[in-house]
Amino acid sequence: MKLYHAGFEIIKNPDVHYGRKNADFGQGFYVTDREEFARRWAKERRDMRPVINTYEMNFDGLKVHRFKRDHEWFTYIFGNRRGKQDGLDADVIIGPIANDTIYDTLGMITSGILSDEEALSLLQIGPEYYQIVLKSEKAAANLQWLEARKLRDDEIGGYREILQKEQQEYLETISKKMQEF
Repeated sequence: MKLYHAGFEIIKNPDVHYGRKNADFGQGFYVTDREEFARRWAKERRDMRPVINTYEMNFDGLKVHRFKRDHEWFTYIFGNRRGKQDGLDADVIIGPIANDTIYDTLGMITSGILSDEEALSLLQIGPEYYQIVLKSEKAAANLQWLEARKLRDDEIGGYREILQKEQQEYLETISKKMQEF
């Protein structure tokens, strides 16, 4: 399977111990199987140009855990975002990305404003994009780097417009949903 990672560097040998521990699926190397999704989430910096690294992944012999947008997924992400050790025995985790408002959503839960069911319904709004996280050295060893390509300014601008449109639609939908609560 081809996988993609957006960043600012060519990463031939990813470090699964680098990165935030409080990300959706905990610490690991995050990729996606959709090149367009990787391009859409490539960040801009004035002094650096985004790079899309392309890999080939062999899943043979790996423990893979797959999540759906359900209560198990929600509980796992909620725990990771709160800094709990993830404790899942997997080399690779595959599942939906939580939308960018998860911090606000989780904050509303912990303050008692929303129930878990209401928060989960909010997190299910919007397009469903999947992320794949390499959690072990064994998984990283099964990943073969193919190439890296820097994004052009026109590509970055085009994807930024798509992302802004999606975010606006999401905010309008979530606002309507919040009024129902």
